[in-house]
Amino acid sequence: MNETLAYAAASAPALYLAHRSYLRLLLSKAKHPSLRGHARMALRFSKLVRFYEYDEREFFECDGAPSSVAEQRREAFVALSKALRERAPISIQRTHELEESISDVEFTNAYRVPFQFRSRVREQLEVGNFADATQGERLRDLDGNWSYDLGGSYGLNLLGYDFYKGCLERAVERVKDLGPVLGPYHPVIADNVARLKEISGLDEVSFHMSGTEAVMQAVRLARYHTGRSHIVRFCGAYHGWWDGVQAGVGNPRPAREVYTLKEMDDDTLRVLRKRRDIACVLVNPLQALNPNGGAPSDSTLVASDRSAHFDKAAYSRWLARLREVCSERKIVLIFDEVFLGFRLARGGAQEYFGVKADMVTYGKTLGGGLPIGVVCGRADLMRRYRDDRPTDICFARGTFNSHPLVMATMNEFLRFVDTPEGRASYEGLDERWNRRANLLNQRLERAGIPLRVANLMSVWTTLFTQPSRYNWMLQFYLRAEGLSLSWIGAARFIFSHSCTDADFQDVCDRIVAAAVAMQRDGWWWKGPELTNKSIKRRVARELLRAALGRR
Repeated sequence: MNETLAYAAASAPALYLAHRSYLRLLLSKAKHPSLRGHARMALRFSKLVRFYEYDEREFFECDGAPSSVAEQRREAFVALSKALRERAPISIQRTHELEESISDVEFTNAYRVPFQFRSRVREQLEVGNFADATQGERLRDLDGNWSYDLGGSYGLNLLGYDFYKGCLERAVERVKDLGPVLGPYHPVIADNVARLKEISGLDEVSFHMSGTEAVMQAVRLARYHTGRSHIVRFCGAYHGWWDGVQAGVGNPRPAREVYTLKEMDDDTLRVLRKRRDIACVLVNPLQALNPNGGAPSDSTLVASDRSAHFDKAAYSRWLARLREVCSERKIVLIFDEVFLGFRLARGGAQEYFGVKADMVTYGKTLGGGLPIGVVCGRADLMRRYRDDRPTDICFARGTFNSHPLVMATMNEFLRFVDTPEGRASYEGLDERWNRRANLLNQRLERAGIPLRVANLMSVWTTLFTQPSRYNWMLQFYLRAEGLSLSWIGAARFIFSHSCTDADFQDVCDRIVAAAVAMQRDGWWWKGPELTNKSIKRRVARELLRAALGRR
């Protein structure tokens, strides 16, 4: 007996190390092979990349185009520069003035295109950042130009700007007697809570000042109630700029206690089943359009290998399996619907995909035009203190939480989605937006343009069917045709659901016209040896030479 105990004691360290190695192996297999799946490695790599830029010749022929095509591009570049400047001189000048004082303007102007092209583009393809009026689907800049808005106010503009202007006007009238009193609640908050509980199917609600804050609180509560340290986020997903969930590039320090795993993968489910340190899993349903892919941006358009495809049935099955494992292991499943909430369905992603979450975060459009973050959750997860340990609390406050005006604009939004008109507005959305995407793709194909779109309802991603270094130029041709874009360029279009067939037809005409002009000007030239692989190899060599100081 003593020998058995001694043998077991001697074997325990080896068994423990073997188990730890096994868990580590499972974790490694569950990571996406790209840098996006290895956040710390990506952060280290980003610090090694050195800036370099193309000279006059390279700028126009870095894809190996002949001199005649390069000259064609050069002339088109000058003409486009002139057209953009003449279109909006006041807006551009006012933007220059802001760039020296607002860091966001400086950043977005620097990251509209791949950095090798940055300096010349900033000098010559100038973009204004101002608007002073909206009407229907359109924005007006300081020069009086009206353009169709494809930026969607980062997802806020779900129902059209006229709707949100109405929300704001009515909300001011409803709470003007109270003013900006903080602490006591305006009575309108009770109706908001009741409606949010019914919509989310969850027990309690907390209000915050942004979507990032809402995610912070949901994660904090999950850790508090499970007593576990780590969270799982999926490769490529965005959950706000808080460093606790923004792993990799963009966060100056490595995110701690975060596992970045593959979405829609059995290896990930194995990790969830085996590990005991996982408090919660964060899901951003927007990733259904491009599982494990990063947010599209023209600044990262090196070649033409961006991919996107939405398969509702497959993503629904994945979420159902994820739900099953989380329930089995008592892991909190959080749907981050700050961006997509209320776009897919009145009940959000839970209703659309038919899967119940333990906690849901909302933001953007829910605020009726004003800043908001909301957490809805099960009662046992939302409580911020323990009866038996009075000093063990989970604190979360904010000066402007539940601001009366925000609560009133939110109420205007929530009341609308509960009207017969609001509920009817969700009918046939998939069919309508899929049909529209197909119509545009058919027109682009008939015109011989190497451009297509993929969509998750009214959120679209542009794809390119031919290898090119210059896909990022599309954003400037679109702007010249009267289409307004966000700072990520033509990478993503966010449509309002108030967009009529006539509006959409006009937008399509402009997209096709821009693409035809871009092709005519030689930017989509294709040589026999030009492939996505050859483009990326060349850029890799350039990066290496720059790192070694040889450029």
